Amino acid sequence: MTLLVVGSVALDSIFTPFGSTADALGGSAVHFAVAASLLHPVRVVGVVGDDYPMQELERLAPRGIDWSGVEHAAGESFRWKGKYSYDLQSRETLETRLGVFANFAPKLPVGGHDARIVFLGNIDPVLQLGVLDQVTSPRFCACDTMNYWIQSKRDDLLKLLKRVDMLMVNDSEARELSGDWNIHRAGRWILEQGPTRVVIKQGEYGALLIEPGRSFHIPAYPLEEVFDPTGAGDAFAGGFMGYLARVGALDTDHLRRAMVYGATMGSYSVAGFGVRGFEGVTAADVEQRVRQFIDLTHIPAAEPAP
Repeated sequence: MTLLVVGSVALDSIFTPFGSTADALGGSAVHFAVAASLLHPVRVVGVVGDDYPMQELERLAPRGIDWSGVEHAAGESFRWKGKYSYDLQSRETLETRLGVFANFAPKLPVGGHDARIVFLGNIDPVLQLGVLDQVTSPRFCACDTMNYWIQSKRDDLLKLLKRVDMLMVNDSEARELSGDWNIHRAGRWILEQGPTRVVIKQGEYGALLIEPGRSFHIPAYPLEEVFDPTGAGDAFAGGFMGYLARVGALDTDHLRRAMVYGATMGSYSVAGFGVRGFEGVTAADVEQRVRQFIDLTHIPAAEPAP
């Protein structure tokens, strides 16, 4: 199945108590693509400026990433600068320069219109709707959003929810969108707006998959060293959608396995700055860590009491 992601292609400067980096490859589409490509080829749609180090993106192309849908525009690329707290649970945005991303209007390349698995990264819901108008017959479409769009483009976001199969957000976004502090009720409210499933990412506490009438929770993989949580949610999405594209199945069992692959990719993402956490990671490494989730989560049924 053709896997397509539409989102930001950025340069990130990140400061944490454990180190820093400047102009690292970043953006929702990049983090998604690097993670997904370990499972299935992926096509990327985005925009960069004159200053973007395209050679760094092309270096990643042999992994199975098609960058031909990334537009080149005159001007500066999207740049973000942020600083994390000691526990890496909160961050302060120091600078955001949208550059050419401010005028981004996604245009799918040849072949992109036939994509069967589509992920709409965190961009304006009006643009996300425009992408859906260009895709002819998607089999499964998921989207991300953020508090800014929930506050400023709520009506457009609600229109989008009626046209996607899944919303993938973090817990604070789910609460703000639904107006309910309880994460399970918030998820049920989101399902009532149109999607058949919702994934609620909970950082170091894992992620929750909510379907009509049932839920599934996967913990975060236990790590002793975490360097940079930037893009971990997009890497989770890449693992989730990449697995679905690989197996071509959308039943509950495969969705639950996709949650494990998402958590696995998130664990690699936080192990280095930018996308460096994936350097040297092979498909065999991914499968081994996926198997470790079985030991992490499996509980044998107890013998019946006499």
